[in-house]
Amino acid sequence: MNKINHALIMAAGRGTRMAPLTNIIPKPMAPLWGSTLIANGIKKLIPHIANLHITVGYKGAELAKHVIELGVHSVFNTEGKGNSWWIFNTLMSNLNEPVLVLTSDNVTDLAIDLILDDYNRLGAPACMVVPVLPIEGLVGDFIHHEKNRVIKLDRNDPAEAYCSGIQIINPYKINQLMSAAEDFGEVWGNLIQQEELFSSSIFPDKWFTVDTIEQLTQMNSQQS
Repeated sequence: MNKINHALIMAAGRGTRMAPLTNIIPKPMAPLWGSTLIANGIKKLIPHIANLHITVGYKGAELAKHVIELGVHSVFNTEGKGNSWWIFNTLMSNLNEPVLVLTSDNVTDLAIDLILDDYNRLGAPACMVVPVLPIEGLVGDFIHHEKNRVIKLDRNDPAEAYCSGIQIINPYKINQLMSAAEDFGEVWGNLIQQEELFSSSIFPDKWFTVDTIEQLTQMNSQQS
């Protein structure tokens, strides 16, 4: 595969840390740079990805209308479901090719072609997570690997990188390897056991999430 044809932004969460704003609007519609958080991600992906998909949940009708107007190609309602539910229970389950997956609060610049080259170099596994450098004091899943094959994800055992919330997955391969799961933690754990979870050698050019900003703000206020 020499091109990624599908990307999916997971945007179903409520974003309780951003209350009271998210009592009124869904977190992905939070204002950012004169637009919205999710519009920023969509704008960066649409020129490079032929098919863009979104999961919605909290205030899903409002968010679905917003992203359809921005040009996304399909919307999956995952309200009340786990973050990996869509892999097993939507039309995406039959997709036997790489899908770029991001969370809605990722504000990042990605070298998509380089990430895909790395994914192919690693043998096009069922899943490849994209790492970032740890930020001191921020919670993250540290990635322990041997020649890119992940052997452990652990929040309490530091390593040189942790998960960014960005990954490439092959939904069909995952469905062939395991039963349906609601949560990515369960998916990753199963794939680690089957040696099908890898970590990319390519880091985002620029990366932060809304959660990193919120955690840093809380840390600074507690230290003041």
